[in-house]
Amino acid sequence: MVALKVRKVGNSLGIVLPKDVVRHLRTGEGEALFLLEGPNNTYRLTPFDPVFEKKMAKAEEIMARFRNTLHALAK
Repeated sequence: MVALKVRKVGNSLGIVLPKDVVRHLRTGEGEALFLLEGPNNTYRLTPFDPVFEKKMAKAEEIMARFRNTLHALAK
């Protein structure tokens, strides 16, 4: 567990992530992070866009199903 302190940033509130957390998330300044709401009032911070991941999974499913057709069209 890592304790984070909420701080005032301009007219907003923000948190500062320790260097170890930034390295673990494989993120950096200017990168997007996503706060996902879970069960029982829990949250998960991730660098991965869940909507994009869902779309990519569907695209991979379609590409697998139409592999031969896509291969022929690529010629």
